Amino acid sequence: MSAPDPRRELGVDPFDTLHPALQYHVVNSLGWTSLRPTQIEAIGPIQEGLHCLLLAPTAGGKTEAAIIPVLSRMLRENWSGVSVLYVCPIKALLNNLAQRLEHYAGLVGRRVELWHGDVSQSRKQRALKDPPDIILTTPESIEGMLISTRVERDTWFGSLRAVIVDELHAFAVDDRGWHLRAILSRLADYTVRPPQRIGLSATVSNPDQLLAWLAPEGERRVVGSAGVSTDADVTLDHVGSLENAAIVISRLHRGKKRLVFCDSRSYTEQLGNLLRGHGVRTFVSHASLSAVERRQAETAFAEEKDCVIVATSTLELGIDVGDLDVVIQIDAPSTVSSFLQRMGRTGRRAGARRNCLFLATTYQGFLLSLGVLQKWQEAWVEAALPPPEPWGVVAQQALAMVLEQGLVPRHALLQRLQRAFPECEQSDIALLVDSAIDKAYLSMAEADLLQVGPTTEREYGRGHYRDLLATFSGSPLLTARFAGADVGYVDPSALTGDDAPMNILLAGRSWRVVDIDWGRRVVTLEPGTGGGSARWTGTGRVLGGEVCGAIRIVLQRGTVSGVTTSKRAAAALEEFSGGLPCAGEGPIITHDGKDRFRVWTYAGTRFNRWLGYQLREVVGPLRQDDLGLDMRRDPTDAIRGMAARSVALSPSELEQRRAEIKFGECVPAGLLERLLVRRTYEAALSGHIAASVWSSTNIADSR
Repeated sequence: MSAPDPRRELGVDPFDTLHPALQYHVVNSLGWTSLRPTQIEAIGPIQEGLHCLLLAPTAGGKTEAAIIPVLSRMLRENWSGVSVLYVCPIKALLNNLAQRLEHYAGLVGRRVELWHGDVSQSRKQRALKDPPDIILTTPESIEGMLISTRVERDTWFGSLRAVIVDELHAFAVDDRGWHLRAILSRLADYTVRPPQRIGLSATVSNPDQLLAWLAPEGERRVVGSAGVSTDADVTLDHVGSLENAAIVISRLHRGKKRLVFCDSRSYTEQLGNLLRGHGVRTFVSHASLSAVERRQAETAFAEEKDCVIVATSTLELGIDVGDLDVVIQIDAPSTVSSFLQRMGRTGRRAGARRNCLFLATTYQGFLLSLGVLQKWQEAWVEAALPPPEPWGVVAQQALAMVLEQGLVPRHALLQRLQRAFPECEQSDIALLVDSAIDKAYLSMAEADLLQVGPTTEREYGRGHYRDLLATFSGSPLLTARFAGADVGYVDPSALTGDDAPMNILLAGRSWRVVDIDWGRRVVTLEPGTGGGSARWTGTGRVLGGEVCGAIRIVLQRGTVSGVTTSKRAAAALEEFSGGLPCAGEGPIITHDGKDRFRVWTYAGTRFNRWLGYQLREVVGPLRQDDLGLDMRRDPTDAIRGMAARSVALSPSELEQRRAEIKFGECVPAGLLERLLVRRTYEAALSGHIAASVWSSTNIADSR
């Protein structure tokens, strides 16, 4: 919970403590008659220099809550040079925020500049010569500045006073969060005092823990409410196929602006093409489209009224797409947090309510919708937890820190890494650095001095070490072009094999493949007709035990409260409630009468992986999913007598999985195994699944 502001208790209006110029412009230039509660509450702690986490729903005014008191500090304390970094997880969000922040800063004579991968070098050079006050950027671009020979780091970062991290929860839940936090630690090497850290986040269940992770040292304050609102109009429909979903969308809410979320690029492309086939003005947005295509879609959608934009999670974050009427979800996101973000795009106009229509196209999608909606009705949301054992990022930072300095004493590198990753043991960090030396990622220049080694130069030296800047990696996509302009990026798997298509889907349109230049990694396209292939490889979805357990609860009750269900959805729920084993609380074992046994756990992806590891030596080959495990031997006795053993990866399995972690080749085997085991299996064991659930008295046999 956030602490009360003592000035409010003394009768002092926090607004009156802002710099007079800001007070004037808020009232007269912006025409605001009042600030929102979170914006008022943030003024005091931010002006005092406290590390802060600002919580509010989507469109809750978090950006203004941060920037207004920061600008006030800037004026009162006469900050000069690059004094604020505003960090976002995606470039589209930065582009979207730029005009708004430029306006706010410009009112008080301050300047804002964009700095990310799509910004031209000439524009960056102008900024270096005439530094702005605020830079909008990404962690990868900050890393680029830190290792660039063109940036005088002491001058460029020496005046830095505050870092604002937008969508902090999105950073924190994967390795980009560790990367960001390590960079914040490195920036402090160039500043007079450690910069203030301000995180902006949607609702999470662990705000104090999240803020302590963002700012491990110094005084902190959580601002805003972490509560989940269930006040919204939500409807669940079971349409059975993507084609049927396209028909429903084409007929519903005509004349209105509709944002449709899909949880894969392939589904996004297929649905976009289907909607255009129904005569619907449709735009598509996902990460494998060119920047031009995405900007065109976002601009057109913000300005038009009767249209549909089909998007992946790229539009889940706070990008402004204008007044939005309806959000539609194909199947379901894997978390309640994502659902809240997406539904929060609606209800922004006065008198409007948040709304979302779920269109389930598959059996799995329908069940996941039930689980997500049940947990939402319980006012529950996930915690934003950084992934354990961040050794791939530690390795990346070891290389980047040496590249930044040129020559670094070994003991100094160990100290900087320990400061960046205080959760990691110093002995483990030393083991990793020595392994990097042994593998020639680092090399000894003389005595105790380390420099970048030949392996790093060979594997990451291309393009000014561009691939060293990012902690995430994707498959090596090919650039798709039409008439010399980039349309987007195509996965090679969509273009190979005996059944390689002549037509592909990209940007919601059909294209004919004219030529593939594998050397230059370029695909030449021309407009096609009809459909086409849409395929990208990616990591599998992971469902938490809480959401999967909620599926069981809904099946037991035969209803999900607080949600409108269509006749089709009600019929599907009745069918699944009667047909799927769901009684009680413990595992349920079913048998098809032949050679297939299934353990229904309703415990989530990671727990089922762990259980599969415990059982596989006894029952042989098995297959696990989010709700249970399939096998050909009766597992009853094995479960009843199960003594949990520690998960261990064989050397061959470890090497096979090393590629799953970027920079995993730099990580010693022991640390890599810890990373993979904890992230793959053991992260589930600290959740809600109690050991008593697996006692013999709770095993139900529905054979």
